[in-house]
Formats: sequence, C-alpha cells, structure tokens
Amino acid sequence: MGIYEELQARGLIAQVTDEEEIRDLVNNGKATFYIGFDPTADSLHVGHFMALCLMKRLQMAGNRPVVLVGGGTGYIGDPSGRTDMRSMMTPETIQHNCDCFKKQMERFIDFGEGKAIMVNNADWLLKLNYVDLLRDVGACFSVNNMLRAECYKQRMEKGLSFLEFNYMIMQSYDFYHLFQEYGCNMQFGGDDQWSNMLGGTELIRKKLGKDAYAMTITLLMNSEGKKMGKTASGAVWLDPEKTTPYDFYQYWRNVGDDDVLKCIRMLTFLPLEEIDKMDAWEGAQLNTAKEILAYELTSLVHGEEEAKKAQETARGLFSKGGDTANMPATGLSAADLTDGSIGILELMLKCGLVPSKGEARRLVQQGGVEVAGEKVKDIGFAVSADQLAGEGVVVKKGKKVFHRAFLEG
Repeated sequence: MGIYEELQARGLIAQVTDEEEIRDLVNNGKATFYIGFDPTADSLHVGHFMALCLMKRLQMAGNRPVVLVGGGTGYIGDPSGRTDMRSMMTPETIQHNCDCFKKQMERFIDFGEGKAIMVNNADWLLKLNYVDLLRDVGACFSVNNMLRAECYKQRMEKGLSFLEFNYMIMQSYDFYHLFQEYGCNMQFGGDDQWSNMLGGTELIRKKLGKDAYAMTITLLMNSEGKKMGKTASGAVWLDPEKTTPYDFYQYWRNVGDDDVLKCIRMLTFLPLEEIDKMDAWEGAQLNTAKEILAYELTSLVHGEEEAKKAQETARGLFSKGGDTANMPATGLSAADLTDGSIGILELMLKCGLVPSKGEARRLVQQGGVEVAGEKVKDIGFAVSADQLAGEGVVVKKGKKVFHRAFLEG
C-alpha cells in the first residue's frame, strides 16, 4: 500500500484535482507540498492535528513539506467558515505567533537540512505593488466565479469587506510563488478551502501553461478538525501552558463512542491492520480504545513521559485514591481568600474550570460539582484555608474533569 492509498484508507482525502498524477507524486516521494497556517493565536490547537499528522506521514514517505505561515494573509483574515470579519493583528503579534508555531511543529516535522522548510508569506505579499498585482494576477480571476465560491456566498448576507474579498487572490498567489521559488507542486487544505485552492491551481496554469504541475488535494481537515479542536470552554491547545498534558489526555480520553475509532484511524500512527481489528470493538472495549487514542496523541505532542504520567493520573483518579501529583493544579494566595475561605464559584473561576461565575452557578445547581469527594449542593459553599493547606483539595466538574486547588506558601 502506498502513502496515497493509506491516506484514503484512513479517511483523510475528500477531493482531488488529478488523482493519478497526485498518486504518482506522493507514492514516489516526488511531492513538494504546502499547507498553510494562519497565525491567529500563539499556539496551535487540536484542530490543526490532521494537518500536522499529514505532513509527518508524507515526509516519512519521502515527500517534502513546506509549512506556510500566513504572516501576510494574517493581515487580511480568511473569511472561510466565518460570519464576521477577523480582528486585525499587529506585525509584532503575527511574528510572535509564527515563532511559536515553528517550535510546536518541530515535534512533528523534520526541519533539518534538505528536509522541511517554513516560509512566511509576508516575505513576498508585503512587497507586492498593488497596481502590478491587479494587472498581473487580478486579470486571471473572474469575479462571477469568486462570488460562487462557498467561502464568499455564506458571507454575502451579513456583508463581505473588499479586504476579505482579496483573500482568495492572496492565497492563490502563495501557491504561484511557492511553485516558482521552491518547486512546490501540491497543496493541501481543509474541505472549506477548496475554492481558494482551485484558485491557486488555475492561476499557475494560466500564468505558466497547462503543463505546469499544480495539484490540489482537499482533506476532511477543517470540518472534522475544527469540531475536534473545540470544547465548551474553548480550544484545546498544543501548548502545555495553555492546556496541560493531563487535560490534553483527558480531552481525547473523553471523545464520543462514535468518534474514537475514526480519530484513531485519522490521527494516530498505529498500523491500519491493528486499527481494523478494533472496528468490531464495543462496550467496555471502546474505553480501551479511548485510552489508546489519548495515550498515542499525548505522547506525540508532549512526549512519552508526560503521556504515561497523564494516563497513570487518570487511572488513579477513576479507581479512587490515585496520586494527584500530576493532576492540573492551581495555587491560590492569601489575597484570594475572604475571611479565611473562598467561595466555590470564585474557586472554579480561579481554577479555569468555568469561563464565568454564571456557568459555575449553573453547574452547582445541576449537581455537577464535587469538592474532596462530596457533592456541592449550595452556591454559597466555601473552601477554607485549612482545606487548601498542604496538597489542597480536588475539585471535580462533571464526571471526568478533576482539578487540585491549594494554598501557596
């Protein structure tokens, strides 16, 4: 089985422009491919997971990844999947986010000499002359075709700025530039990027002729990835300072029964033969599958040692009386206490278990909060300084989220 067939078997490929040509390129290690990442935050999240794993798989098969960080397109913002315009970022913020991305990507991709490269489209987009771009590139785009693109159609009712309307042209120019400068002959993206990606393919063909290699593959990368990357309280980050290895492990440990085998197939590097045997698993076996998924992905992002710690902590907690040393924890100061205690609503907010006191109040009223093994029934419940001394107390939210609170000093 070639790498193309493996991507198909893992359920990753949704659409392609020229399947036979693409199959030949990737199976024979001839593809120089790019995937773009907009630097909208200072950390990648699990919604980027498919893209990162895809680059790793293709590089292992001998292909060359080009990581395109959208330092230039970040000035505009991708309208795809949006109902409003993205906020503007300063050049300093964009550069900081780009630097953070590369550090995290190095766990997946080999950036050694002659291997993967990272480029920033600010290096060429910010140098473009507007009139020259209109004459050279703008003439290759039909406004009628652009307006039929799904990424624009969904914005027309609420309003689409001319700034965002240019995003397709900018992204298409990226592929054109990468093809000329680095021999990049393939682009990958999520299924919501299809229109933008076809724009790049057509631009190359119009400017350089039909024989120019310019292939596109669209993956179920954003529709699935974005869904996986969000929880009720926000994104699940790859940065351990934003999402601890334990919380990261628990996120994957708690995926739904219907999604666990799909996630194992798409995101882990376990052999397909081994995964195929899991297809018949049901009941308690699905919990084993969830542990496998959580361990494999935590190990991939945070290393095997952190994955083992997270697994041991989770198993200990659910078997009662486990070691809480590796559990996510929040240290409180004396200033956080009022008259020697802290209310449960304030405590949950301080621990990052809820986005607001209103959400904390709702959870308590619904019986979804425990402190030191006892269900909290009153929103006026308070935890004393004595309880917080030493190793502190364990706060449990719902059935599966544990957090330790303690008094520093």
